[in-house]
Amino acid sequence: MPETVPLVIDTDTAQDDCIALLAGLLDPAADLRAITMVAGNVDFTQQVRNAFLTLNVAGRLGEIPIHLGCTRPMVRPWESAENVHGDGVGGLTMDMTGCDPNPEHAVDALIRLAAENPGELNVVAIGPLTNIATAALKDPIFARNVRTLHVMGGSNNARGNITAAAEFNFYVDPEAAQAVFAAGFTITVIPWAPLTLNQAVFPQEALDEIAALATPLSGFFTRVCAATLEFDRSVGINGTTHPDSLAVATLLHPDLITSSAPYHVDVETAGTLTRGYAAMSWGVHGLTPNATVVEEIDAEGFYDYIKTLLATPTTPPRQFGYVRGYGADWRASGP
Repeated sequence: MPETVPLVIDTDTAQDDCIALLAGLLDPAADLRAITMVAGNVDFTQQVRNAFLTLNVAGRLGEIPIHLGCTRPMVRPWESAENVHGDGVGGLTMDMTGCDPNPEHAVDALIRLAAENPGELNVVAIGPLTNIATAALKDPIFARNVRTLHVMGGSNNARGNITAAAEFNFYVDPEAAQAVFAAGFTITVIPWAPLTLNQAVFPQEALDEIAALATPLSGFFTRVCAATLEFDRSVGINGTTHPDSLAVATLLHPDLITSSAPYHVDVETAGTLTRGYAAMSWGVHGLTPNATVVEEIDAEGFYDYIKTLLATPTTPPRQFGYVRGYGADWRASGP
C-alpha cells in the first residue's frame, strides 16, 4: 500500500460509525476523500447531522465532502435500528449553519472518485450496501475501478443481531448485499459474529480508560456509545461493539488481521426466517471464493489503536450542546 490510503467511507452514521469516521479523519495513514451516506441505522437527516458532528469534534469541519446517497433500500421499505442507537449520538447537537452536503449524489461521487484513479480507491462500507450496489449497476466498471471494498456485514456461520440469522446491514437491503458479492469487487468482510462479539467489544474497564483520557474525542466517544452500550448489556453483550471502526482500522493497518480465509459469500433474499443471512462457504462446496473473511484480529492492538486515536488533541470549531433529558449530561471531558 502507499504511505497514505485513499478511501471513501460509506456510512449510516450512528455510534461506532462515528468512531470509524474518526479513524478516517485522524489516522495519518488515511487519505479520506469523501463520506457517502446511505439509509440505515437512524433517520437519514439525523445520520447526516451525526456525520457533521463527527467532523466537528475531529476539528475538520468543512474539509471532507459529505454526499447524500440512497434514502431507502433497493426494493424494500427502510427499517431502522433506532431501538439500539437512539439518535446515534446521545442527543448531541451543534449549530448546523453552513453544514451543507455536497450536491453530487453519493453514487455518482463513488463512481467518479474510483474512475479518477482506477485501482487506487478503497471503499469502506459500514452500512447497508445500497449505494455500492447502485454504483455497480450504474457503472459496469465501478467494481474493477475500486481497489478494495471492505464490508462490515453478515455473520460467519454464526448468529445475527437483528434476527437469529441476519446481521442488520445485510438484513436491511439483502438484494443490494447479494448484488455486491456478485459484482466482481475485491472484498474483505468484517463480520458481526463471531469476530466482533469475540474480539471487538470494549468492556467497562476499557471504557473507563477511554473516559479518563479527558479529551474532546474521548468525551464524544463516551456519549455517542452510551445508548448502544445500554442496549448491548440488555441482550447479554458486556461492553460496546466496534465492527465499523474495525473495518476502517483493518484497511489502514492490515497487520491487525491475524487470521482470514477465502470464502464464497452469498446473501439470502427470499427466506421468511433467513432474510439477509450471509451464507459463507469455506471451500468445501465447490464454489469459487469471492471474498476474504476476517476470522481473527489482534484485539488488544485494535483497542490500543482506538484508545490512541481518542487521545488525539483536537479543537472543535463549534460548541456542542445536547438535548436535555436525552441520556446523561455532557461531561467536562467533552468539547
